[in-house]
Amino acid sequence: MPATVKSLLDNSELPYGELEVVVVLDGYEPDFELLEDPRVRYIRQENTGMRGAINRAVKESKGEYIARFDEHIMVCPGWDRILLENIEDDWIVTATRLCLDPEKWEVMDIEPVNFAKLVIAGTRGDVRKFAAVRWRSRDEELKDVMIAETMGMQGSFWIMKKSWWEKVIVELQSEGYGTHYQDSIEMIFKTWKAGGKMMLNKNVWYAHKHRNFKRTHNYGGDLANASFTHAINVWKDYYYAEVRPKWFK
Repeated sequence: MPATVKSLLDNSELPYGELEVVVVLDGYEPDFELLEDPRVRYIRQENTGMRGAINRAVKESKGEYIARFDEHIMVCPGWDRILLENIEDDWIVTATRLCLDPEKWEVMDIEPVNFAKLVIAGTRGDVRKFAAVRWRSRDEELKDVMIAETMGMQGSFWIMKKSWWEKVIVELQSEGYGTHYQDSIEMIFKTWKAGGKMMLNKNVWYAHKHRNFKRTHNYGGDLANASFTHAINVWKDYYYAEVRPKWFK
């Protein structure tokens, strides 16, 4: 986590004091030294899971815009300035996603992810779920376009105007969804229903911990499947009636 916070601070190009980093220590006290900086605030709370931690961070944030980052993230120089120069009030925006080796703290030589197609896919246990998969045809079609609509994202990084969150997202719901999964699905569908857009800005990249490295939570199995099933039950009809006809004519 200190490396992520340092990357955000070191690569910020906003005037000093305009960047605020809110770190939620969700039910644990780290065994490493926290990075101390006037731009960083640490919030300690009882464990609520990822969704609850995001809700708390948004509520506590003071800025006009909010961005979410996973624990192991590296960002490119100027990430905040560039994103804020190209954002609308009703957008959720993500960026080109690279793979990070969190032990060496290096970007890995793996193909980046840009456009993502939102599909309903099967899991290993035959549970259906919404998934954002590589969209190679759109990558090729819009290879020279740097900012464009996309259908999905991993959810490890996004940025939006805080007023959009307060008006449209309101909060990430734990009832039904559980505490850890399908957060990006909930936000994207809520945004679409309100007339907003899910956008990709390729002028910015971030590197997220590669899946070959151990994750920091053990929330999965039946709990994850219950979340996948709940999201399908809530959004499937809207997906088939409104989303697919727009994107796959």
